[in-house]
Amino acid sequence: MSHRGLLSQCPLLLPQDLQGRVYDGFIRAQDKDFRLRVILPADLQLQNARLECSWQLKKVLQGYQHVIKQRLQHSSNLTSFMLELKTVLDVALKNTNSLEASPAPQHYSCLVKDIENLGWDKLLFVDNEFSTIKLKIEDSSGREHAIILKLGARSNLQDIYNQVLSTLESLKEFWDVLDEIDKKTWVLEPENPTRSATVRRIAIGNNVSITIDLDPRHPTMLPECYFLGADHVVHPLKDKLNSNVHLWDPEVGLLQNLKDVLEIEFPSQSDFNKSDFSMDCGICYAYRLDSAIPDQVCDDPHCGQPFHQACLYEWLNTLPSSRQSFNIIYGECPYCSKPITLKLSNKAF
Repeated sequence: MSHRGLLSQCPLLLPQDLQGRVYDGFIRAQDKDFRLRVILPADLQLQNARLECSWQLKKVLQGYQHVIKQRLQHSSNLTSFMLELKTVLDVALKNTNSLEASPAPQHYSCLVKDIENLGWDKLLFVDNEFSTIKLKIEDSSGREHAIILKLGARSNLQDIYNQVLSTLESLKEFWDVLDEIDKKTWVLEPENPTRSATVRRIAIGNNVSITIDLDPRHPTMLPECYFLGADHVVHPLKDKLNSNVHLWDPEVGLLQNLKDVLEIEFPSQSDFNKSDFSMDCGICYAYRLDSAIPDQVCDDPHCGQPFHQACLYEWLNTLPSSRQSFNIIYGECPYCSKPITLKLSNKAF
């Protein structure tokens, strides 16, 4: 047996012993590699060889076992057998791809019947091959969702629809909580939240806000909270959150829990003029700097101007009067010239 010839045909199938009885590695066809092990008997007769395949290769060659057995009986050596096996594998892969690409005619009739059962008004789009379908689904709360489905030859549209609807229903409480927040508070960001958005930044007062991040699986539990605003306003809110956290009741709505724990009423957007709630950075006059929002605020009650951390850092660095102690810079507010403190964090740089 010529190892050189075998190496040229199957360079990834290598001998595992000196006698040339065991070969292990991969066979390649149509740019795909399949794991294969060939074990020859002691007399090295190919007719009695044993093949061990990965499950992927077994699946592709299902129905071709008799052909492979016949080739083992008639091939003169392992090299010629591997060449014929590659030919069989090429044919099997082409037939597999053809079956996947061209479903049986009854597949389309079943698909049309499924659409009729769901209602044609739910169909938003379908491509020419009926392989990509866009459906409109309404959950029990009346929310409309658009989903895109990739269908295969064995797909059952009704089953997929029911699975998606079940998933949507599992998120009902999560969306109920967010809908109440969007309706009854002034959400600063995101401005047009998608259904997948778990974060809301809610206005509390002039230049004071809270960002909450909900867990979709437990939407009524205490979310992660981050306050933004002047220290003299934010610190009391943090203290109330820490001291009243034991009052949090998962059986009560999240918004009501926030009111009770923080001991506040959330204003609605109608309670403010947009000009009353300055959100842009007082230095670069923009709201977003890369992905950062203004998260530093002048602590003076008559100022309260917000700044990006990076902008304020650059500003304070230009002032001769500024001084730094470790990661804290002491300086003057660019707007009111009152003392301002900047605690540096890695997220700014």
